[in-house]
Amino acid sequence: MNIAPNPYSRTRKRLMAAVASLALVGTVGAGMLATGTAPVLADAVRVEAPQVPSFADVVEHVSPAVVSVKVKAKIQPTADDGSDDQNGFDNLPDNPQLRRFFKEFRGFGDQGGQFGMRPFNHRNHGNGEPRPVAQGSGFFISEDGYLVTNNHVVSEGSDFTVVTNDGKELDAKLIGTDPRTDLAVLKVDGNNKFTYVDFADDSKIRIGDWVVAVGNPFGLGGTVTAGIVSARGRDIGAGPYDDFIQIDASVNRGNSGGPTFNLNGQVIGINTAIFSPSGGSVGIAFDIPASTAKQVVEDLMKNGSVQRGWLGVEIQPVTSDIAESLGLKSDKGALVSSAQDAGPGKKAGISAGDVITQVDGKDVASPKELARMIGAYAPGKSVDVTVWRNGKNETVKVDLGTLPSSDKQASNEDSNKQAAPAKADTLADLGLTVTKSENGKGLVVTDVDPDSDAADRGIQPGDVITSINSNEVNTTDDVSKAMTDAAKSGRKAVLMQITRDDTNRFVALPVGKG
Repeated sequence: MNIAPNPYSRTRKRLMAAVASLALVGTVGAGMLATGTAPVLADAVRVEAPQVPSFADVVEHVSPAVVSVKVKAKIQPTADDGSDDQNGFDNLPDNPQLRRFFKEFRGFGDQGGQFGMRPFNHRNHGNGEPRPVAQGSGFFISEDGYLVTNNHVVSEGSDFTVVTNDGKELDAKLIGTDPRTDLAVLKVDGNNKFTYVDFADDSKIRIGDWVVAVGNPFGLGGTVTAGIVSARGRDIGAGPYDDFIQIDASVNRGNSGGPTFNLNGQVIGINTAIFSPSGGSVGIAFDIPASTAKQVVEDLMKNGSVQRGWLGVEIQPVTSDIAESLGLKSDKGALVSSAQDAGPGKKAGISAGDVITQVDGKDVASPKELARMIGAYAPGKSVDVTVWRNGKNETVKVDLGTLPSSDKQASNEDSNKQAAPAKADTLADLGLTVTKSENGKGLVVTDVDPDSDAADRGIQPGDVITSINSNEVNTTDDVSKAMTDAAKSGRKAVLMQITRDDTNRFVALPVGKG
């Protein structure tokens, strides 16, 4: 039986033969490429990642304005006995922790310059020539050579040299200092025109903004570090005007007085302190805000000193207990513990027990803020001070005085401790035993129940109770009446005025609790 050939089968065989032939040619071609030409390699790995901001442009423009500050002094020879007097701490209280804090935190590590060597061992070199005592940083703020640094960098010096970014050494003279804000202004003489920088509006900076610090750490001039703004409004206990900007850029000994810049090349703050258990940077540095520095620097350039307004009162924070005892809705403001004799505040009628809540219509949040607000005014300025007194607000006009060079301590003749008479009375509800003072004004505390609210709030034997809720107390009946009146008015606490060592303070005690 003859079967006709299938045309589709023949076509399929031809296709398969063609594919096999092509495969053979491809194999030979690959072999020829491998043996006869250079191999074709794959492209190197390249990642299209977001570009990280560079600080190079900022640094290039601002670096010529930043200088190293070298300080020398003619130091009188003293015995090298290793005492703290040689280290400039003779006026500090005898508190080891406080002394260590100032040595490591407040900038004495800047003394001695390169690599942290400290020269405050005043040995007799016999030649009487100025010797290095400090080394820090600074920056020009004008074309004609005015520059800013820290007071603690220059405070021990008599001769000053600045080293510019290109290595030139120039003599400088001290124009003025302000220890309260730790700022100083130097001036370089000459016909040179210096690159200088401006202060920023630090009210616009935000936590998380990039910043660049330029300075002279350990004598290594022209050092740049970067970080972010970590916090604002820091109070580190350095002075009455604490309002520091905290940054995490690396700042070390020798950076003191150097600037911190925003990305526009403006100074947002001046490096003045670090917190460091080890003495080196741990990412916690504090800057004097540009707004504070600008005002102080202008005064120093104009007058060589800073003139600040003075209210003449001693103040303390308003706690929640104190606010409750006075009928205040919040714990804002500053409680006047005493008004200094002949001070502007006392002349205007401000007295102990008043709570200052506003100055010229601006709210006062705390004693620190009140100090900054008053200090910002010029002496002689007339301001409206709002006080909370007897359950209501009153406004008094105060003509500010001039802040003394050293803080005056208010004296209170009535607070002198007197020998206690034989008879003592017990205020059981308060946990106190008291007796009349010899001058008949106030009650002397002779004993305090250790389990009482009075003990918890720090009242001690020897304290003198002078008033409760602004009413004088000279007998235990006066105390009982004040407590009863407070309870009737619905208050849960009374405000007790205490004097100790010629100093006034207020303590809030719960009503009817022992």
